[in-house]
Amino acid sequence: MERRHFIRLSALTAPLMGWTDRLTTPKRKASGPIVISTWDFGKAANVEAWKILATGGRSLDAVEAGVKVPEADPDNHTVGYSGFPDRDGHVTLDACIMDEFGNCGSVMALEHVTHAISVARLVMEKTPHVVLAGEGAFQFAMSQGFKKENLLTPESEAAWKNWLMKEKYEPVMNIENKLWKDKPNDELPGGKHNHDTIGMLALDASNNLSGACTTSGMAFKMRGRVGDSPIIGAGLFVDNEIGAATSTGVGEEVIRCVGSHLVVEGMRQGLSPEDACRMAVERIVKKKPATAKNIQVGFLALNRSGEFGAFALQKGFSYAVRSGNVETVIPGKYYYNS
Repeated sequence: MERRHFIRLSALTAPLMGWTDRLTTPKRKASGPIVISTWDFGKAANVEAWKILATGGRSLDAVEAGVKVPEADPDNHTVGYSGFPDRDGHVTLDACIMDEFGNCGSVMALEHVTHAISVARLVMEKTPHVVLAGEGAFQFAMSQGFKKENLLTPESEAAWKNWLMKEKYEPVMNIENKLWKDKPNDELPGGKHNHDTIGMLALDASNNLSGACTTSGMAFKMRGRVGDSPIIGAGLFVDNEIGAATSTGVGEEVIRCVGSHLVVEGMRQGLSPEDACRMAVERIVKKKPATAKNIQVGFLALNRSGEFGAFALQKGFSYAVRSGNVETVIPGKYYYNS
């Protein structure tokens, strides 16, 4: 029995063992609590999360507080309030959260509530379910004291109406790092500013991990479209024994490879966070090479030792880091050189 178990284990881990042998990426590591998040707008979110981590607070509280910053930012049209709507004019939000015990909660296609992440946490803590969607998610939020809001701001509505004149959906890479308000109106709809996500991972003073992920999804998407952000294992996964991972970019491709879970499993087999992210990116390239050349997907990971890293399909992905002695934005490494 022991020999058969060894043979099965060897067959499962052999591909990843090859990665461990051939990759020698230098490790980035923090001592003590740390929070990391996707994109340069994650820097402001990290500030709020750090207020909790720096005082010995729980990583779960930190990630919730952190991502609420972009959710409430009227100038951020990819997360929460003022997010670009779907093609029918509805702002729908997706979010999930996961703690050190493996508890998780998620909302999909939630309308009229800015802080989708807080609703997701209450799904985790106050219901027997993991996911609530659409009208059911909204009804639950109302029952928990949230107020109904109009999330469609005049600026987002104007961009949507402009898009309606063209009705051409073209996701473009790395729009998260561009300030939409500095662009002419005719460059906005259906293009450079049509998504994306903030994913945040934190390790607290008790050496426990948690993660959060929240988005308004791709601008002018089909009514009812849900990406990877609220899907546990795709947009976010936390295993307190090993590490945590989150993703950003075109969610359909992340879902197809259950990307964040794949990254954590890579770390379980001995890969560094960056190399585990690289492995997931290469999995996407292998599955759909023609598609991968024209989209962006990025993964971000943090292990329980405080090591962190990221990897993306394309140049332009960045991530923000905050620890006791570091506060910075780091350009992510990438697969395609052109």
